[in-house]
Amino acid sequence: MDRPITTLFMLMSVDGKISTGATDDLDVDKDFPKIMGVQEGLHQYYEIEQTTDLWSLNSGRVQEKIGINMKELPNKSPVSFVIIDNSHLTEHGIRYFCALSKEFVLITSNKDHPAFRIKKANLHIIYQSELSLADALTELKSEYGCQRITIQSGGTLNGLFLREKLFDYIDIVVAPVLIGGKDTSTLIDGKSLLSKSELSQLGVLKLQECTVLEDSYIRLRYKVIH
Repeated sequence: MDRPITTLFMLMSVDGKISTGATDDLDVDKDFPKIMGVQEGLHQYYEIEQTTDLWSLNSGRVQEKIGINMKELPNKSPVSFVIIDNSHLTEHGIRYFCALSKEFVLITSNKDHPAFRIKKANLHIIYQSELSLADALTELKSEYGCQRITIQSGGTLNGLFLREKLFDYIDIVVAPVLIGGKDTSTLIDGKSLLSKSELSQLGVLKLQECTVLEDSYIRLRYKVIH
């Protein structure tokens, strides 16, 4: 395989929501710790997260939503981060990831992105005039030695990975809560299928493990068949 092995790792509600609502003020990381019946078992998701791949991919929009652009610079971690972003990360947000990451790779189609003004030894920029996830993954492996990567992006970007057949494994922690709302982000958003001829774009899965966690949480692990 000329790209890294990919795993989608996410926390979601029983009805597949990855946010608590349709505005940026609502977010599972901010809100789940405050909800009785959900807060008690939440630590299990973060404990599992610590065992995921040493390469992690996310979006600039998700990072802006959780406040990376305003957080104090962190200590170095052993994880290399890949962020897809055109306009959400500020210069401070880029410096945050440079401080946090072993290697930090920004994928952008914005020639004026503030990352171009920053000179850090561990900052690498993949510029694409138009986003190609397949090409970006190939470059991550060939140029930066990325063998396995965990995807933790938003529903729209997850939808692109799905349609381009770029998921190898799915690892989901299900929280005991129903959220609802047609405008609330789900595990997979993006363009809907419109005809039977497009059914080949579905992701068909084989269950590898179903673990009942504490406090009514569940972990589901699948291999993507096609």
